[in-house]
Amino acid sequence: MPAQNLARLAAVDPVATTLVPVPFKALFLSLALLFLAGCATKPAVSAGPDPSDPGARTSRAEYSSTLGRYTSQRPVAPAAWKKQNEQVAPAPKSGE
Repeated sequence: MPAQNLARLAAVDPVATTLVPVPFKALFLSLALLFLAGCATKPAVSAGPDPSDPGARTSRAEYSSTLGRYTSQRPVAPAAWKKQNEQVAPAPKSGE
C-alpha cells in the first residue's frame, strides 16, 4: 500500500506542480483539506425531542373543520359604489 501511494504521488506531483505553482501548493492543499473536512461531518439536528424516545412529549392534535369559517360567495345584485366605498374607507381624522 505505501508503495502504491508513493507511485501515485510520483505520477501526480508533476501534474499538480504545473497546475498549482509551488508557492501556492501548501495553501491549495490546506484549502482542499478544509473543504473536504467541512463536507465530511453532518451538522447536529436539534429541532426538537428525539423521535426514537417513546416518552417524548408532543403537542396535542386538535381537529378543526375545513368548512368552519365558510361564507357563501354567490353573486349578488350590484350595489351603489359610493355606499360601498364609504363602508370600507378609513375614518376621517379629527382635524379634517
